[in-house]
Amino acid sequence: MSEKQLISSGSEYEQLACYSRAVVIGDDVLVAGTTGFDYQHMRIAEAAAEQAEQCFVNISLALQQAGCDLDDVVRVRYIVTSRDDFEACLPVIRRHLQRARPAATMLIAGLLDERMKIEIEVTARRGAAVAKTRTSQVSSSKQNPL
Repeated sequence: MSEKQLISSGSEYEQLACYSRAVVIGDDVLVAGTTGFDYQHMRIAEAAAEQAEQCFVNISLALQQAGCDLDDVVRVRYIVTSRDDFEACLPVIRRHLQRARPAATMLIAGLLDERMKIEIEVTARRGAAVAKTRTSQVSSSKQNPL
């Protein structure tokens, strides 16, 4: 039976809402939806792209505690408050996930705090970054822009 490791960022909201920043089971690392709050300075930037950058900082810290990094990410979910915010975040996303190229989903929804413009949730697998990668293309009669 695998051991479960709980990782906390130290945010008091994790305690209040009864969740962990990340949960590790075997080689799987499940990182909770992570916003762009800078917990060291308790602030959040106004721009969506700056928030996305901080999301990746926060996620990277949790992944490091689990023994992996962003290159080990195999699944990502983006929750944004508007399509325009997602477009603004694309350069940040590319910079952090271009090597991993995880399966992805983007949702538009309201977030808990009105200042929040993006929340990012990832699943990583330790060792995924060094696994042999094979790329296939799904054939489709219609081209999907995303």
